[in-house]
Parts: sequence; structure tokens; C-alpha cells
Amino acid sequence: MLFILTTTADGGVPIQFRSEDGNTNDSVTHIQTWDSLHVATGRVDFLYVGDCKLCSDETMHHIDSRGGRFVTVMPRSRKEDELFRRRVLKRPVAWEKVWDRPNPRRKYGPRDRWFVHRWELPSQEGWPVIWIYSNLLALHRKQGRMERIERAVQELADGDERLRGPRPRKRSRRQIEKSVDETLERLCVSRYVHPELWAEEIHHFRQECRGRPGPHTRYRKQTRRRWRLRWTLDPEAIHDEEATDGMYPLLTNDNSLSAREVLEAHKRQPAVEKRFEQIKTVHQIAPVFLKNEGRIEAFFFLYFVALLVQAIIERQVRQAMAARGINELPLYPEDRSCRQPTAEQILRLFSLTEAHVLRKGGTVVQTFQPSLTALQRQVLTMFDIPEKAYQITP
Repeated sequence: MLFILTTTADGGVPIQFRSEDGNTNDSVTHIQTWDSLHVATGRVDFLYVGDCKLCSDETMHHIDSRGGRFVTVMPRSRKEDELFRRRVLKRPVAWEKVWDRPNPRRKYGPRDRWFVHRWELPSQEGWPVIWIYSNLLALHRKQGRMERIERAVQELADGDERLRGPRPRKRSRRQIEKSVDETLERLCVSRYVHPELWAEEIHHFRQECRGRPGPHTRYRKQTRRRWRLRWTLDPEAIHDEEATDGMYPLLTNDNSLSAREVLEAHKRQPAVEKRFEQIKTVHQIAPVFLKNEGRIEAFFFLYFVALLVQAIIERQVRQAMAARGINELPLYPEDRSCRQPTAEQILRLFSLTEAHVLRKGGTVVQTFQPSLTALQRQVLTMFDIPEKAYQITP
């Protein structure tokens, strides 16, 4: 089954959920999702942000014709993408720097810099196209491409080694070409690696007659052919791809949005992917051993509620930290600092809080109230929860 989830820009809080048949294409689900949000909010001016599955003619015109706004990623299959990348190869683009931040993963790594460019050529629908460039994304794609090329070369070399063996499993030209094509397509390097099959001749000489060879012994030449593999790399194709690494286009029907605002809206979209990750990892939604689709859908709804509570907890504490000017809290083990507290860390903070009641013959002898730490009291104030909520009243 397909788990469809919609979150808000404010904290990634889930606000809409439904499930569909597992064979349903993602591109057709956006129309019903947008209509549901329209009915729930009673308005159409909210900004709907989605991935490249949103970039279909039917979905985009459905939202636009009803006065809605959207931001989506334009897929590589669109003609506009090819035209812009050709232009980049011919002349430079005037990029506008939007963010210049420290490397999020490596202390001494290159800085995380993002640039935008509002292309003067609109899309085929007449809507603005915003191009994005990230230097870290360019490095990531370059490294990934070189690793895939190296893996393809290794697999081709292994295949050639098997062809040179005494009993290769694939001997016909058709079998070998099919195996090579599958390898290149799987690694997405068909554009950079060009294989070639060539026939190698192996000569053997045998006596025409039996017996010990002598000076007048005649020999017969026997020739056997076997297929071999060799390949070449296309440096021009690799160079052209490197020139456009780290770039991708965003499409919107809202002409009032600046290029920076379009990027900021799109960067909030991965929050829903984070919620999907939490469903699969933290909550462990799969596998589900149920046969009835209605029960599975009800099961999914319970996970949606749990995810909703988790998101509200995280949003509340992070907003409170921002309002109080708190950059981090010592929530990790060994009192290590945490900049973005999660619901898991908040609940773990209170997991050992206990209260005890001593009774004798049904009569309360003494009540041992929980002793809250300063950090626990601080977190409770962020949620506007009084300390007495953790105390037992007689």
C-alpha cells in the first residue's frame, strides 16, 4: 500500500494522511491531496511544495486553474533542462549567492554555498524557472559518478577475465552485449564508458600424423576465436557533466516569489522525507502482516497519530528555544549538547522519572515525590507544563 503524507512548513507537522493501493502512481495522488488541503483550510493561496512527481501537466494545471500555488522540481526529461545545460557549456551564468554556511558534516570541509538564477526563458507553460546550484551537491555528484565509472570498469575487467577463461559461461556475442548493457545501465555510466567486443584469435599447431615428431613432421594450424572486452572513457562527456553538476531547476506558477523564496520553500520539502524515514526506522512501520486492507489502513492511521504527536513535541521545544535564545540543550548521553532536540531525546529525559507510594494495610504511610532535575524543569517550562503534573496528589 502507498502511504501518502503531507506536512506543514512550520516544523514538518503531519496534517494530512491517506493510503492508496500500492500500484498507484505518485503523480496522480497530488490532485486529491491538494483538494483535501483546500477543503480542510478553506483557502487556495497556500504554497504546495512537492518533488518531481508533482511536475505533470494534469496536476499543475489542476492547481493553477483553481488559483493555487506550487513549487516543484523539474525532472531531467523536460526540454528546458537540456536547453539550460547546453547554455552553461557555452557561457557562464550569473548566479546569485543565497546561503554561505559551514559544512554541515565535516569540520574542515568546504563551506555549504547555495546559488540561485532566475532563467529568462520560462517553461513551456509560461511559468518561471529557478535554477539552483550547490557546491557540495556538485562535489557529491562528481564523486558518485567517478565511483560508478570505476565500478563499471572493474566489472568489465572481471567480465573480460571470465571470457579469457577455459570455459566462459557467456560465449555468444548477444549474451555478452546484453550483460555489458545491463551493467552500464545499472550504474548509469552508458554515457561515459564505451565498451567494444573484439575477436581474439588463438592459434594451435598439431601433428598431422601420430608418432614422435621429427625433422620432416608436418603440422596443421588450428585457429580458435573467442570474444574479448575492451572499453574507452569519453572525457568530453565527463567534462560536460561536471560543468553542470550540482544544478537542478525548480518550477513555480507564482510570479511574485523571488528566486530566494522559491529555494527556501523547496528546502522545506525534505521535511516530509524525514518523517517517512522516522516511520520506517524509529517507529518501524514495516513489515505489516495483515490481510485486510481496512485493518492495514487503520494501522497506518495509528502511526500517523504517533508521528503527529512526535512532530508537535519537536516543534514546541524548538520554538521555545528560539524564543528564549537557547542554542542547545544537554539532552544527549553524557550531557552532550543537542541543537535540534527530537521527541526521542525529550522522552528519554523523563523516562527515569518515578514516584513511589508506601502503603500499609491500604493506608498511605508516605509519598515519595519525583525529584526533577534543573534540565527537566527547564524543558517543562518550554511546554507550559507545571511541575506539579509530575507529583502525586493524596
